[in-house]
Amino acid sequence: MRIIRIAMAQINPTVGDLSGNARKILTFIDKAKGADADLVVFPELAISGYPPEDLLLKPQFVADNISHLKTIAHKTKDITAVIGFVDSKEDIYNAAAVIHKGEVVDIYHKMFLPNYGVFDEDRYFQAGTTPLNVVLKDVTIGIGICEDIWYPEGPARAQAIAGAEIIVNINASPYHMGKARFREEMIGTRASDNGVIVAYDNMVGGQDELVFDGQSMIIDEKGIVIARGKAFEEDLIVADLDVEDIFRARLHDPRRRKERIAFEKEGKGVREIILHDKRTIRLKKPIPARKISMPEPLQEVYNALALGTRDYVKKNSFDHVMIGLSGGIDSSLVAVVAVDAIGKKNVTGVFMPSQYSSKTSKEDAEALAKSLGIELFTVPIQNIFEDYLKTLSPAFRKKKPDVTEENIQARIRGNILMAISNKFDWLVLTTGNKSEMSVGYATLYGDMAGGFAVIKDVPKTLVYKLAEYINRLKTQDSRLKTVAPIPERVLTKAPTAELRPNQTDQDTLPPYDILDSILKAYVEDDKGFQDILDMGFDEKTVKKVIKMVDASEYKRRQSPPGIKITPRALGKDRRMPITSKYESY
Repeated sequence: MRIIRIAMAQINPTVGDLSGNARKILTFIDKAKGADADLVVFPELAISGYPPEDLLLKPQFVADNISHLKTIAHKTKDITAVIGFVDSKEDIYNAAAVIHKGEVVDIYHKMFLPNYGVFDEDRYFQAGTTPLNVVLKDVTIGIGICEDIWYPEGPARAQAIAGAEIIVNINASPYHMGKARFREEMIGTRASDNGVIVAYDNMVGGQDELVFDGQSMIIDEKGIVIARGKAFEEDLIVADLDVEDIFRARLHDPRRRKERIAFEKEGKGVREIILHDKRTIRLKKPIPARKISMPEPLQEVYNALALGTRDYVKKNSFDHVMIGLSGGIDSSLVAVVAVDAIGKKNVTGVFMPSQYSSKTSKEDAEALAKSLGIELFTVPIQNIFEDYLKTLSPAFRKKKPDVTEENIQARIRGNILMAISNKFDWLVLTTGNKSEMSVGYATLYGDMAGGFAVIKDVPKTLVYKLAEYINRLKTQDSRLKTVAPIPERVLTKAPTAELRPNQTDQDTLPPYDILDSILKAYVEDDKGFQDILDMGFDEKTVKKVIKMVDASEYKRRQSPPGIKITPRALGKDRRMPITSKYESY
């Protein structure tokens, strides 16, 4: 039997923390050795963190990352490792180093560079040209990096035809809703089409707008998952891979012999290195079965928000966050996420009532703070608002009140939040959702003021679903007698900014179920005006929404970063000009 024990290190690196990332890598190498693994693999650009963006344009950064790779290699004995890093050879490459017996014995350069959505790899890297196979313990292993596996005729195909029985693919694949399931289907197809085992190791953690969900997996040659990594947590996935079935199947498939001859004639060669291993072969202890299932969709989104918030706060050296609590659904959800992310002692709410704030808003904000166990400041803004109006009266020249006065209240609140933030060095979490940010239903330097926008990519309809999910989750064990964190009234009352008497969001916006459907079509799916009308929506409503989206690009450009949840988030995913005269209606 030809069996190799592989350990996939699903780690959470930090961009630019080269020494910290190196220490983490060495820690996981020791864990893999403790598990008696023959091979340990790490995610894409594990040393530099992903994405390093324009740090890659600094030669010293690239040199330092290579220096840390050499240190890691020198300390890596009695195990073979594959580690993602930035290679430099006349140009720079997204690369995987193969470490054996304390040395970097070969380097693979990523061949397919993604340059869509949030990815900009063509901006930085040169593409590799030659696939690499490594022979370890008489098992042939193809090395690939992320995007390489997404192409049916990519390097994995050539590697398999050249003899690879296992494809190790290291990744920094960012999360969005539904991606994990799609990813699994794709990898299963690659494995079964090529008759190989695919070991897919994915990064985990938050990096600015991106969240990496982990959920690494090993899929056998029949397309069946045989091992799975945890979702949104660091993990070490250890498995014994028996390649004898692959060898036997290939003996019965003459097509592979012909394909190999054709590949060689076309010059599609695969570089191969043989790693000699003189370690004593001994009986290894069996590996306990892993029972890890994929999270259901709402749990997945919520965990992504919590991880993205935790890492943004911690990796940017904050210890405490604050949230403007209005008694509404958005701020309530952000507060719950923050408490789950960094703990209730590190979260403060601020309620800032005006003359338009209802009694129910006050009660709901207080009830939320009590259920979460967080401190709540109350800072009334009525007197400040009146002073503003008095001060501005000469400049306003007796013009009638309008949205200007509403925005003044929001900006007073933003000013108060930022003042407290400055005083205590707390990070302000903004509470605007994707529906509001898309149509500009937000106030610059008001409710948009802050350092991180937790639900910036969460549509309003999904906000409600997440709030309901959290209340169910927190109260599902009746023995705990736990009170739902978000007051029931918050889930049922009409959403309102409370900036004028009897105001509701629907005074300005279409109902959120309609608005979110139009926004998905226009913002995420790039459907045109007529396409959206053909979906059955009212012409006047569609035109209004499109105008609001197009007119608000300048606002969005000034908003804080927020966690990517949907396939196409505002910002890096959707890059629209601020100045544009194009109209699609």
